[in-house]
Amino acid sequence: FSRPSVSDDNPYSESLFRTLKYCPAYPGKLFENIEQARQWVHRFVQWYNQEHRHSAIRYVTPGQRHRGKDTALLKKRQKLYETAKVRNPHRWSGKTRNWNPVNEVWLNPPREIRAREQKVCK
Repeated sequence: FSRPSVSDDNPYSESLFRTLKYCPAYPGKLFENIEQARQWVHRFVQWYNQEHRHSAIRYVTPGQRHRGKDTALLKKRQKLYETAKVRNPHRWSGKTRNWNPVNEVWLNPPREIRAREQKVCK
C-alpha cells in the first residue's frame, strides 16, 4: 500500500507508470479489449528494453547493458568525443560527456549520492 503524499513509497511502480505515460506510442484512447492491451504492453517492453536509450545508464539500452555490450559501446563513444574535441576545440567549452559505465542505478538515490553525481557532471 502507498501512503498519501509520499512519492517514493512504491518507486518501481511510480517509475513504470510515468515511463508508460510519456512513451511516444502511448495510446490516446482506451484499449478495446484485454488482448489489445497485452499486445501494446508487449510492444512497449520490447521498445523499452531493446530500442530506448536510457539517460541514467549513459544512453545505452537495458538490453545492451544486460548482455554486457555497454562497456565497449561507451568506450567507443568516449573515443569519438575525444577525437571530435581535438579536431574542433572551439566547439567545446569544458569536458566531454561522461561515458564511464554506470555501476548502480537508483530510482530514489540518497541525498549524498545525488550530490556526488551532480558534482561529477559539472
